[in-house]
Amino acid sequence: MDADVTDSAGTPAGPDDRAEDQPVKSGTPRDGLPEDGTTGGGTAGDSAAGDIEPGPAAKEPGADADPGAGSDPGADADDGSGAGAASKAGSGTGPTAESGTPDDPEAEADPDPEAEADPEAEAEADPAAEAPKRKHHWLRWAALGTSLVLLASAAVGWWFYRKLDANITTDTTAAAELETYEKERPKQVVLDAQNILLLGSDSRSGKGNSKYGRDGGSQRSDTAILLHIAADRRSATAMSVPRDLMVDIPSCRQPDGTRTREQFAQFNWAFEFGGAGCTIRTVEGFTGVRIDHHMVVDFSGFKGMVDAVHGVEVCLKEPINDTDAHLKLKAGKQTLHGEQALGYVRARKSIGNGSDTERIERQQQFLGALVKKVQSNGVLLNPTRLYPVLDAATKSLTTDPGLDSLRDLYDLTRSIRHVPTEKVQFLTVPRQPYSADPNRDELVQPDANQLFKRLREDKPVSVAPEKGGVPKDKKPSDGDSASPTPAPTFTGTNAAAGMCE
Repeated sequence: MDADVTDSAGTPAGPDDRAEDQPVKSGTPRDGLPEDGTTGGGTAGDSAAGDIEPGPAAKEPGADADPGAGSDPGADADDGSGAGAASKAGSGTGPTAESGTPDDPEAEADPDPEAEADPEAEAEADPAAEAPKRKHHWLRWAALGTSLVLLASAAVGWWFYRKLDANITTDTTAAAELETYEKERPKQVVLDAQNILLLGSDSRSGKGNSKYGRDGGSQRSDTAILLHIAADRRSATAMSVPRDLMVDIPSCRQPDGTRTREQFAQFNWAFEFGGAGCTIRTVEGFTGVRIDHHMVVDFSGFKGMVDAVHGVEVCLKEPINDTDAHLKLKAGKQTLHGEQALGYVRARKSIGNGSDTERIERQQQFLGALVKKVQSNGVLLNPTRLYPVLDAATKSLTTDPGLDSLRDLYDLTRSIRHVPTEKVQFLTVPRQPYSADPNRDELVQPDANQLFKRLREDKPVSVAPEKGGVPKDKKPSDGDSASPTPAPTFTGTNAAAGMCE
């Protein structure tokens, strides 16, 4: 606490000042001061001080000020205080009250005891000093808020990832079957190309599938498509295999552990005998194309994907009323959603001539329209739109260990998302009615082997919408001027051709 100060004459409250602590007039040696602490010879001090007011009052012992810095209250300038004032006024070299930095570091230069340094008061008095503090304060809060948002986003993203990843079912049985017969399988010719067998199961087991028929404990491949993705990722060719195509089916392991015999039978029996493993070995047997991966999607998965993109537009020349496919549609342009879309691609008897060939063409057109819808809406680049599609697909997806994670599926999707829709082509293996049974199909040679060879070697394949078999008259060049054999053209379509165009 500051000492009380009086202007009346008397003895100073503090002890006698030390001579060496007193302010000294510039040019006056300290040795000239009397040892008793009184003014010595007063002439120099008086003449130098003139009308200058006395210096700051001294504080009592215990205060912050040095007791030796006090002055005699009985005089205008005591113990050299006047000389110190004269020195400050004349030479400008001594301590000043304004600067607050006396020669003695412990001395209090401020005559006002309430004028001690206050950081908050200084900040209020100096807005420029407060601005950096305020800015630094908001920067800390902004950094904290950003960290919390990033942490929350990462947590939500991880939850979605784990949920989708857990939806996928891994087909270990097929992997074991293929490993057993690895030596019999064809070798891969082009390493960077991908061949994926897509199977649409007609199984009635599983949630939402029982209404399509009784679950007899077996399933067949209602749809089979060999998807070839070019090594340069600039084209993709989807080749449909008719369910009634007569092929050689190898001996396959059945679910109960027994094995079937080798037989010549319709293609979709392979899936019933030994699931995806038996089907893959059958396709590799008559095509010579090595299958890298496979996916099996059931009825519910297909419906979910169509609903996730808000339906697919189709155009019908005549109305459809098919009780077996649970389908009733009017003629003209319309958008089909899950249940209607499934009935449309499954319908057979009530549309056209009722053949499986015509149904395959309808499936290809619908899948092309679905691909176009996905790419045009930017689904693959928009997480909020992509998630429902992935959720619907993965819930009903069974795949090999090489594609059984969301990361694997994402890498595959990312590699083909820039393929132009006109380069996403759909065609059916060249076939004709089987000579022994017109209700079955057989391969047309040499056209079929020619197509298989181009897929194995990752060479371009051209398609045209001609009806009634393979258009042998159109053989455009595949773009390789050095190639002596032009690329053949097969009956088919592409994703750029809408169903209503």
